[in-house]
Amino acid sequence: MTAANELQLCVLIVDDEALARSRLANLLKRDPQVVKILEAENGLVGIDMIEAEHPDIVFLDVQMPHLDGFGLLQAIGAENMPQTIFVTAYDRYAVRAFDADAADYLVKPFADERFDQSMARVKARIATAQPSAFGPNVREAAAGGSAHWSRLVVRTGGIVRLIKIEDVDWIEAANVYVNVHVGPQEFLYRIALSHLATKLNPSQFARIHRSAIVNIARIQELEAVGQGEFEVVLTNGNRLHLSKTYRMELEKQLGQSL
Repeated sequence: MTAANELQLCVLIVDDEALARSRLANLLKRDPQVVKILEAENGLVGIDMIEAEHPDIVFLDVQMPHLDGFGLLQAIGAENMPQTIFVTAYDRYAVRAFDADAADYLVKPFADERFDQSMARVKARIATAQPSAFGPNVREAAAGGSAHWSRLVVRTGGIVRLIKIEDVDWIEAANVYVNVHVGPQEFLYRIALSHLATKLNPSQFARIHRSAIVNIARIQELEAVGQGEFEVVLTNGNRLHLSKTYRMELEKQLGQSL
């Protein structure tokens, strides 16, 4: 347990409005426990900062271009999110935010006193080491509660598909999404590749490139194409690049040198 007066907090503000970010930053500068303030002008930049900086608190706008606040939440993954205070001009998202176990919900414009209440609330959570659960996660339920997922829950239109992990051939990064390749089909799934990699059994899947993960059972052969680099040929004929960076990781998983 951490005493409240010992907290040294890194805070990230994710909001597409510069004035809104400035207002929050000025309020945070009054707090001696806030030692670092970061800003992101949209959800995509917010994802990068959360993964790189691991802030303690995120002030998260809901409506933003390219990727909204709830989209950021889903892409990062519930268990990887810092304590989150939603900030928006609309109160209609409040129920959804609290269903996600948000620390608080600020409606713009808000008074300084209301901001102070939010900070006190989130500090209390951090000081008592209360986890940021963000509510039930349908993906975790699909995994059967295990550390590694056994299925992916993919929504396409009005249909929810449960894709068995062993049926996946390979996965490629697509910004804050991934493309999941299953036979001749391809499914867009909202999650960062780096987060998905932590949910896959390393005895089944290998990262072969910064933008690609492959099902080891689908590897037919590897063709040398350069100094320490290979082309991975899958059983379905797809050819993927194995970079030098991830060659050692694949060798460990195979238990043999290439």
